[in-house]
Amino acid sequence: MASKGKRKQKGKSAENIGQESVTEVAPEQRHDFSYTQNRELSWLRFNNRVLDEAFDETVPVLERFKFVSIFESNLDEFFMIRIGGLSELARLKHQPVENKTNLTPTEQIDRVLEALLPLSIRYEDAFHKTEKNLDIGGVHRALPDSLGSDDRTFVERYFQSYVSPIISPLIIDPRHPFPNLRNGVLYLVCSLDKEDEHALVGLIEIPTSMNRVISLPSKKDEYRYILLEDVIRACLTMCFGAYVPRDQAVIRVTRNADIDPDGEGVEEEEDYRQHMKRILKKRLRLRPVCLHINGTLDGDMYKIIRKSLKLANRSIISTTTPLDLSYVEILETRLPEARRPTLLFAPFRPQASAMFEADRPIRDQVLEADKLLTYPYESMGTLLDLIHEAAYDDRCISIRVTLYRVAKQSRLCEQLIDAAENGKDVTVLMELRARFDEQNNIEWAGRLDEAGCTVIYGSEGFKCHSKICQITYKDDVAVTRITLLGTGNFNELTAKLYSDFMLMTAHEGIAADANDFFRNLSLGNLTGDYRYLGVAPAGLKPLIMNGLNREIDRARSGMPARVFFKLNSLTDREVIDKIAEASQAGVEVQMIIRGISCLLPGIPGKTDNVHVRSIVGRFLEHARIYSFGVDTDIVYLSSADMMTRNTEHRVEIAFPVLDPICRGLVQEFIRVQLADNVKARQLTSAGEWEKVAHHADETPFNSQEYLLQRAYANAVEADAAQRRRQMEAGARPRVRPVISADSTVPLAVGAALEEEPTEPVGSHFRRPDVNR
Repeated sequence: MASKGKRKQKGKSAENIGQESVTEVAPEQRHDFSYTQNRELSWLRFNNRVLDEAFDETVPVLERFKFVSIFESNLDEFFMIRIGGLSELARLKHQPVENKTNLTPTEQIDRVLEALLPLSIRYEDAFHKTEKNLDIGGVHRALPDSLGSDDRTFVERYFQSYVSPIISPLIIDPRHPFPNLRNGVLYLVCSLDKEDEHALVGLIEIPTSMNRVISLPSKKDEYRYILLEDVIRACLTMCFGAYVPRDQAVIRVTRNADIDPDGEGVEEEEDYRQHMKRILKKRLRLRPVCLHINGTLDGDMYKIIRKSLKLANRSIISTTTPLDLSYVEILETRLPEARRPTLLFAPFRPQASAMFEADRPIRDQVLEADKLLTYPYESMGTLLDLIHEAAYDDRCISIRVTLYRVAKQSRLCEQLIDAAENGKDVTVLMELRARFDEQNNIEWAGRLDEAGCTVIYGSEGFKCHSKICQITYKDDVAVTRITLLGTGNFNELTAKLYSDFMLMTAHEGIAADANDFFRNLSLGNLTGDYRYLGVAPAGLKPLIMNGLNREIDRARSGMPARVFFKLNSLTDREVIDKIAEASQAGVEVQMIIRGISCLLPGIPGKTDNVHVRSIVGRFLEHARIYSFGVDTDIVYLSSADMMTRNTEHRVEIAFPVLDPICRGLVQEFIRVQLADNVKARQLTSAGEWEKVAHHADETPFNSQEYLLQRAYANAVEADAAQRRRQMEAGARPRVRPVISADSTVPLAVGAALEEEPTEPVGSHFRRPDVNR
């Protein structure tokens, strides 16, 4: 129960920036900095790895253009969150230092800006080369200065008919002061002259309500377009009456978005949804972090804009590329059909899991044995079918679920509404603080509440990032539960784009833990005891430490010892130090880390036995795996990265894979990814990502392409088995992958690692989000 007035959380949330508090013991005495690197610089190197894909000529050119767009989008979010948070800390009189390199916020910002210059040059190079190749491939972007007479006539008519009635040109003067520029919105600025007035500033906001990409008349099998801001540029003389525009540029301000919703205080009688709406409005007005400029500004106009935004010169970034490349996604929908095969990957559709029989209820099959879905290679449709069955099953009495990010058009949420309207007890923990998805979650929370679902929100100071759903059935007097546990969100869109696992189990021990988990969430208890699940903030890090300690003890006893982690990021100092300890004890530590790794491998005497790889490809690698033992006898899947924000300041779940069939599938997945020598990179002791070395006669192996092919092959085999069952009266064998006797890994992978991969069959890649 809230106290009267407002609840305040003292200090800055570790969720936001994770800075260490200053103590009497000097950081250099508390930590060994010889095998760690700065988080922000590690992230920049990851984003540079993303940009590598834009230069890979084996990737179709529009797919390469998407990676250029992903790089820019990542960098925008990085500035809003990381640099925004550091900038606020840099204003403190006594700045804290981070625990990887002992740098203050000011020093970190300096290092980032220094590293950003060569990255920006490489980004512009990637953009221009890719756009040139698109032009050769029949996709052309027209520029204002190069419009032919027919195109200019078309653009001017379009401007007069559709754009001019909407825009509101503004002249900056004492009666019209410089406005508050909205975060991420494009503006066209220019200097204006008239007979008796000179060097005034003109400003036009580029309408966000209009299509950004305007199609131009094109030949058959070609696509020509112009961007909305360039339409306005081409018609700028029509915008300011008697004033003559001179220098002009498109600008976009990036504002700090690192705001702590709980630190802002919640009114006692205020609905939490209303509180979050208020926070979102406040975020729009936070301090500017940087300004991007595309075009030319004279000295006076540049100074006016800079002073209005209170930005230093180093925070102004000029570029030769358009600002906000999100329009690249629109191009895919506009391509002539004849161009698609050469400009895009062949389409891929997630396949039905071969672990299920199509003609039987999902519930019955999960009750027989655990099932494991592997996204995006296998479809989320199986899970959705289970929820749909439950919504209309008289035996189902309740559904409970945690939702962090849901699709705007969420079939899952619609099914939860159906279940509530059918009399089921539906409880939804909706995390309204999922950054940049807050508005969508607020809207769905309202709809679910109106439909009769019980909607609760995450605990103060602790985002609920776990992915768990439990369905409870009552057959006469018997109660059975099916528990769904995932490494990724219950989101139909990302399930087609992110590489994740979803475990479907009727294991009674896991069900009991899940039941306790939901009860504890309802009571605000974050320190519950669980037998099978590792639940942050209290129980997840001890699980990791215990697993590492077991392998350390084995190594010190002269036994083989091994640890494998697959993560998005590794920044938790305690975990880093324990991994270094394991390496020094002789434990082989293999990791696949997509993004940030503050741990440096191969440091003599410190991390010699640590090997770190990364895979960046069509799909976003998002699954988290914790595996212990040379025979991988302990396997956990999880929603949590090894970041302090996840291990100590969020509600996360790590869950064991107990079924030998499912565990074999995870082991196979690990082997396949470690065999990748095409999209994989390895981390050097200097913190750089370099290509995995392989022999000249070694067959190229792309793990994601192999998994795509395997999904198709499994679906074909399952379909054939289904037809055989239909022909054999009463025969319903369980469909399982073939398991080898000695390794518990499906035999198919061993053959695949020796054979040349087949041609690509699919393409999806979602922008990797910095803080997701």
